Amino acid sequence: MNERRVRVRALAWFCAPLLAASLALTGCRTGETSGADWPNFGGDGSEQHYSPLKEISLKNVSELKLAWHFDLEPGFSVSPPVVADGKLFITTGHSYIRAFEADTGRLLWEYDAKTREIAQSPLHMSWGNKGIAYWNGRVIVATTDGRVIGLDANNGKPVWEQRQFGLDELRNSNGAPRVFDGKVIIGHGGADISPARGYVTAYDAMTGKQLWRFYTVPGDPSKPATSKAEQIMRPTWKGDWYGKGGGGTAWNAFSYDPELDLIYIGVGNGFPYNQQLRSPGGGDNLFLASIVAVHADTGEYAWHYQVCPAEQWDCTAVMDMTLADLKIGGKTRKVLIQAPKNGFLYVLDRQTGELLSAEPFAKVTWAQRIDLKTGRPVENPGIRYEKTKGMFELWPGPQGAHSWLPQAFSPRSGLVYIPVMEMGALIGPAPPGATGIFGASGATVIADADLPGSRRSFLKAIDPATQKQAWSVELPGDWPGGVLATGGDLVFQGQIDGQFVARDARSGKVVWSFKTDAPVVAPPISYRANGKQYVTVLTGSGSQGGGILATGNAAWRTDYRLPRRVLTFSLDGKDQLPPFEAPALTPPEDPTFRPEAQQMKAGAMAYATSACLVCHGMNAIGGGAAPDLRFSPLIVDQAAFREVVKNGALKPAGMPPSPQLSDEQVESIRYYLRGRAKQAPAEIEAVAGGAVVKGADAGGQPVPGM
Repeated sequence: MNERRVRVRALAWFCAPLLAASLALTGCRTGETSGADWPNFGGDGSEQHYSPLKEISLKNVSELKLAWHFDLEPGFSVSPPVVADGKLFITTGHSYIRAFEADTGRLLWEYDAKTREIAQSPLHMSWGNKGIAYWNGRVIVATTDGRVIGLDANNGKPVWEQRQFGLDELRNSNGAPRVFDGKVIIGHGGADISPARGYVTAYDAMTGKQLWRFYTVPGDPSKPATSKAEQIMRPTWKGDWYGKGGGGTAWNAFSYDPELDLIYIGVGNGFPYNQQLRSPGGGDNLFLASIVAVHADTGEYAWHYQVCPAEQWDCTAVMDMTLADLKIGGKTRKVLIQAPKNGFLYVLDRQTGELLSAEPFAKVTWAQRIDLKTGRPVENPGIRYEKTKGMFELWPGPQGAHSWLPQAFSPRSGLVYIPVMEMGALIGPAPPGATGIFGASGATVIADADLPGSRRSFLKAIDPATQKQAWSVELPGDWPGGVLATGGDLVFQGQIDGQFVARDARSGKVVWSFKTDAPVVAPPISYRANGKQYVTVLTGSGSQGGGILATGNAAWRTDYRLPRRVLTFSLDGKDQLPPFEAPALTPPEDPTFRPEAQQMKAGAMAYATSACLVCHGMNAIGGGAAPDLRFSPLIVDQAAFREVVKNGALKPAGMPPSPQLSDEQVESIRYYLRGRAKQAPAEIEAVAGGAVVKGADAGGQPVPGM
């Protein structure tokens, strides 16, 4: 143990009796908070999404009322706030930061990272950022265009700024940064569309100085390996792969154990998806789809565990990693718990990476089981799609059984609460002659396939020590919100139907609900201000569930025009929301247009392969990430549509330009949208005053590479 660490831990012992509530803010080394503040995405380094506060409990949650609210602009609003020093901080859209008084909601300052002005690629403007972090008077922001910024928490002014990748690179950064022991930990995305070499970077939270960088896939094999991680990775990539294959982007999940001095990295998928193209000689392709532990001070490799060796189904391990101490086999073990995309719940020894258990928590067809002796999956035959003759059914599909919306763990109940998606996909090799970014992936995927039992979601409570399910409840739609557990034996979660609910942590029974006028998918948080417990959540749909996976939510009103707000609750709240009536869903007038089947099919493919569906939804069914184009007046104005789509006329509003599209492609997309507008009235029947819709089309078209 180095001298600095001895001094810091001694200081922590001295500070503890007086400053327990502010250890994470003063620089005393800790991975935990008292519950007064919420400085990181998951609360603290354990990523439990658990608040020990219990003023709001099963006994009195029925008295929970709105304390204050703040109206937000349309846009991305699915991130949790952070709280420290009596202030609540949020991020919306493309890194637009606001600070409020945590108890009153009074706006203190605003900061716009101006991503929409700086970004030079549609990738830099996809969705938005999923969170921020706080450390010792700094609010830490990571922009989608590759900047990491430290703001003064008192006034919102930038103190430092670093760029982690160039504007000309096919990378983006929309995951929440974390700050562990004064180190900003941040990764990036981009492996769905390019063989970008993934890495994670640590910066000093106070100065912005880069401290270390850890690469998740190997570099140039012609050069000497300079690290233990490189020596481990290289033999697992085979054939003529360098420059053609890569990936391993760590765009979301990080955890931290201060006692072990380890940071845990959740690593993503490879590119191309087709492993024969990515690594022609085979191999496990480390560290794709892996959990990697590194030493916090140096970024040096400690251990790894791979959930999908030789992954080729967008099988990522970027979901949250919960740290807990569990009694297993009569012995208390320090464990890491992850429910990644592949449908198995993993419990690992977080000191060594040893696999302790792995059992399915959703429908799984890609593997029979996980062999506890080898730690490897026992794959079912026929799921290596390059060896098949066509499309086949895969559960979970590339969207996963659990996405980035976090699970929670309660030390009181011993249960982990997982927002689960039951969604299958059809997947197969890319068709002959496939071109472009998606064709380069070597795969064709119907990610939102219309399969029996698909497009469903659940909240499942599982005992990770025994892998036994305690309870399960089915939720509306297929995009379940993030979860918060509290010391009051409550589990809070938003729903796609516009309800924010609290459940009994041990039974799953709803004990309180609040009608929000909009979907809620953001993870809630809880904190204490002026001696009182509060619960805060942001409303609004977005991310994958508001875009490419929106068809499963089409029975509920989720569109872009529903109110996005900050909602804060307390036991003595006296605020009220103003009356709201959702505007009518009315397609633009286009009386002479008569869609023709072949042109519609061509337009649908252009819409899909141009990635319009990422934000505007499969089959142009918008789910709230961006406007529903079936109801946009722009689609009947050829010149205006071209200016927006190709030339970026609405870039200041968040719509990136696509200059690479030909005029013919743009017109083909517009034709398809006009046809979808004609079909919309027959698909959608408004009920309940326009708050809910039902009967929307649920079909899907094959999308190369998606």
